[in-house]
Amino acid sequence: MTEVANPRLARERRTVGHMIDIYCRATHGSDGTPCEPCGELYSYAMARLDRCVYGADKPTCRKCPVHCYKKDMRAQMREVMALAGPRMLLSHPLLAVQHLLDERGEPPPPPSRTRGR
Repeated sequence: MTEVANPRLARERRTVGHMIDIYCRATHGSDGTPCEPCGELYSYAMARLDRCVYGADKPTCRKCPVHCYKKDMRAQMREVMALAGPRMLLSHPLLAVQHLLDERGEPPPPPSRTRGR
């Protein structure tokens, strides 16, 4: 799904990208280009967004009943969000507020799986 076709996921991509950039600058001293581990996390996060079972109805990761990240990547992303989340309000306030608004309400039920795949 392309960014033009799905503005919700496009915004999610921008938000995650900025959070990883903020985290990498703060913890690894990057100069705008993410270090290798942060670049790998970004690529992994984008791949997960591409495969999200919810598509445009994707809830925020914190509220999602389907945890699609591997355990180690999920822990790393939590660390990124804990550090970068509050800083997003200063550097990217519109994305931060939109992300907070996305967390409101209940997530949709998980899509049912079909047998015989």
